[in-house]
Amino acid sequence: MLKVDIHTHILPRDWPNLKERYGYGGFVQLEHRGTGCAHMIIDGNFFREVGPNAWDTETRISECNLHGVQVQVLSTVPIMFSYWAKPQHTFDLSKLLNDHIASVVADHPERFIGLGTLPMQSPALAIRELERCVTELHLPGVQIASHINEWNLDDEHLFPFFQAAQDLNAAIFVHPWDIMGKDSMQKYWLPWLVGMPAESSLAICSMIFGGIFERLPNLRVAFAHGGGSFPATIGRIEHGFHVRPDLVAIDNAINPREYLGKFWLDSLVHDPVMLKYIVELIGRDKVALGSDFPFPLGEHVPGRLIESVADFDQQTKRMLLANNAFEWLGIDGNKFTS
Repeated sequence: MLKVDIHTHILPRDWPNLKERYGYGGFVQLEHRGTGCAHMIIDGNFFREVGPNAWDTETRISECNLHGVQVQVLSTVPIMFSYWAKPQHTFDLSKLLNDHIASVVADHPERFIGLGTLPMQSPALAIRELERCVTELHLPGVQIASHINEWNLDDEHLFPFFQAAQDLNAAIFVHPWDIMGKDSMQKYWLPWLVGMPAESSLAICSMIFGGIFERLPNLRVAFAHGGGSFPATIGRIEHGFHVRPDLVAIDNAINPREYLGKFWLDSLVHDPVMLKYIVELIGRDKVALGSDFPFPLGEHVPGRLIESVADFDQQTKRMLLANNAFEWLGIDGNKFTS
């Protein structure tokens, strides 16, 4: 079966020294080690080691072939969002990253689809770059974080961006970053294990309770990591809506359960019981293969979990492995199957 992986990350092999370019630090640089791997460095401090599959196209294609993945949807590594920086500098960095992704797609249009990144701390600049991504670079959508500095995704500053995305028919992929409570979770990799799932639920709840899906019914949004903790807590969320509407239903009086099936989740849940649950919860047409390639918390053989669920018939597997990705992206998948 065709596999389309909507959750994969890519970096350029090299980019300019951003501290020199912008006049202050805090940005990521890639330091190649001569071993085939590279270190992501922030102001001289080690952040993460990445292998050549993070930037080398041929390595990616080779690994995709090994795992039977025909198409990857490419997005930047979330630490590159740089929403904390001066807006004009994130705007410039976004253009560098987006041009790179567009060039990878242009070189291998049968294997890759691209998502842009935006200076979301300035919605006006974000809309400018969104328009360029869609109209000039021909990217079908963008990736954004689960919140933007002090703004949750329901903040009115951000609504013009969501309106523009709907008007441009652009898909949105929401990925957790700048994790809540990270300073109190220093041990056990807890920001990634506990904080990231909470961030995804924060994003979904903010968009539901803020009325984003109600006001923009044609907006196509997918959330990473199977929606994080949201699916497991929808009962609690709905109960809170009923018992304290004075606190919960202040911007949208519609039951949050009514929005199940109106957004997409990726399949990255690492557990067959949970995968079956989210498919039942939001519909078999709203879950799409996502692996978090090439990072260790991802699914190391993309699609294996979907393929392993005996309760899924062949049509359901085809939908989860590929068809739903094309529906979310708003593109014709026939060119990838011919």
